[in-house]
Amino acid sequence: METSFANGGQLSASNAEVWNSTATIMKGLRWIGKRNAPLLLNPAFSWHKYSWLAAFIRNIPNHKANTIETTRLAIEARRHLYAMAEQENIDFDLERRGILHIYYDKDSFDKAVKTNALLQAGGLERFAVTRDEARTIEPTLTGDFFAGLYTPSDATGDIHKFTNGLAAACRRLGVQFVMDTSVTRIASDRHHHQIFHQRYDNGDSAYLEADNIVVCAGTGSRAIARMLGDTMNVYPVKGYSISVHLDDATSLAATPRVSLLDEDAKIVTSFLGDRFRVAGTAEFNGFNKDIRADRVQPLIDWTRRLFPEISTRRVVPWCGLRPMMPDMMPRVCRGRKPGVFYNTGHGHLGWTLSAITAQMLGELVEASRQNSTLQPAY
Repeated sequence: METSFANGGQLSASNAEVWNSTATIMKGLRWIGKRNAPLLLNPAFSWHKYSWLAAFIRNIPNHKANTIETTRLAIEARRHLYAMAEQENIDFDLERRGILHIYYDKDSFDKAVKTNALLQAGGLERFAVTRDEARTIEPTLTGDFFAGLYTPSDATGDIHKFTNGLAAACRRLGVQFVMDTSVTRIASDRHHHQIFHQRYDNGDSAYLEADNIVVCAGTGSRAIARMLGDTMNVYPVKGYSISVHLDDATSLAATPRVSLLDEDAKIVTSFLGDRFRVAGTAEFNGFNKDIRADRVQPLIDWTRRLFPEISTRRVVPWCGLRPMMPDMMPRVCRGRKPGVFYNTGHGHLGWTLSAITAQMLGELVEASRQNSTLQPAY
């Protein structure tokens, strides 16, 4: 609920470029003080925030290698996710129509073409399209944009429906979920772990005993890692979305079926049956979960400007916290203590990468069980 309940809905290898670049830093500096900017930094001091940003800058030299590797992982992840959904009969409003990135001037398009070479090096089929070709791919597109880049193999869907279907499949296999609960303490010895937890609603406390622990806790991973004697430098980066309910035939007809990414506005879209999901922004503001009107309004304004025939009378806003590592790479690895594993830090590509990192985690746990000397994936 806190990370991806109403995210952009994209399964997007085309968004695999890591953010560590001088261009990102320059854009962030230009946007300081603009409350509706795509990237917003609360300047209030926080050691975690500023040390994380310093580590982010130190990883700029890894931009090329990490982008190529993330692309490779994202492509492989799709195969696992589709197979999983088919095997468990999970219906999640899947649309396999690709993702179309649009650019409003030659300069931004030329820069994107250079980045596209990295995505192609990672194995992604993605090609340039003219304005007319883009409108053929998505006929509802309006506006005076310059050109686009199209990735036919990308897709969209409703992650909330997907994760509910996945949870049902897990229950059929005997998994038990303990919901609305926080982990307060973990006691470990060489053979097992005691996980103390407390319910949010009534404050009741209890504990579980486990031979192995997998920390896959989104932005909460850093705190749990500290309980286990590990360091996991995850920082929460807030994103916003709106779900526009398509209550009339005119709105439904005017809604793009192909997923879009507006490079200037840093906004993505997904068609989810009777809803149009519009998402974007990156806000460095700690664990703040306030849904701010001045951050939501640009999403509504963008929808009205590009798709004026879509009614925005019924719009549901949401925000979530992306679990970001400074190098933008997920962590699939062992902890210091026996039987402790991590699968976290997926950032803006949580759903996109989830199926492949789950596979990697399974292999790591199995190798550990067999006393293998396999090293962590990252």
